Amino acid sequence: MELNHVYIGDCITVLNSDIKAKSVNLIFADPPYNLSGNGLKWEGNKTGGDWYMMNEDWDKMTDPEYLQFTKRWLEGSKRVLKDNGSIYISCTYHNVAEIMIVLKQLGFKINNVITWQKTNAMPNMTKRVFTHSAEFVVWAVKGKKWIFNYEDLKQINPEKQKDGSIKQMRDVWPMPLVQGKERLRGDNGRALHPTQKPEEMLKRIITASSDKGDVILDPFLGSGTTAVIAKKLGRKWVGIEKEKKYVNIAMKRIEKRTA
Repeated sequence: MELNHVYIGDCITVLNSDIKAKSVNLIFADPPYNLSGNGLKWEGNKTGGDWYMMNEDWDKMTDPEYLQFTKRWLEGSKRVLKDNGSIYISCTYHNVAEIMIVLKQLGFKINNVITWQKTNAMPNMTKRVFTHSAEFVVWAVKGKKWIFNYEDLKQINPEKQKDGSIKQMRDVWPMPLVQGKERLRGDNGRALHPTQKPEEMLKRIITASSDKGDVILDPFLGSGTTAVIAKKLGRKWVGIEKEKKYVNIAMKRIEKRTA
């Protein structure tokens, strides 16, 4: 098992062959949401720029296939987590049911379902449903005596009491979709990864459920946000990613941000 390293391959295989059992303190996972396929796009949008619906081959499964996929990668995650380890899983209404069901089947304890309120969510294209402006992060623990750095979270909480004093961090996190300099873009101006997560989100998660020197694992490393913030906060990290184009993007970003 190599630390501060990106494994190239399918996460189910890597979790069961290359990662030592009970060796990881914290997992952050941003799995496929299984929402691709309709090819929706909105070019010329004046409020947020051109917008393209997720449409990736790795994000297209039948419902039975997706449930089985969820079970297999979560089984592998449970294997590598320490007995007091935590897992945070990013999801939307498309896949939160599968995530919650499998976590319960595997004996995890669900502590929170954090709501990410996207303060710059895209407008409603169809005008036939409420505008989607939230995603979720499910926090579950494998056993007892999990790490939760309550006081540290109060210190980094941007919300304050009326008198300006520090405040408990709640389970609703208003923060924008990744934009500006933080958003990784290609020469054509389009995002290099369709689901890049805010660095602020990973800062809160890693601060909450790990200590300096702990091992943080991301089985769907994507653009590399988890590794970048883990390194910045003094943690060790392990990433898994099967798409080589994203491995290259993540490694360049990690090397640039952690030099």
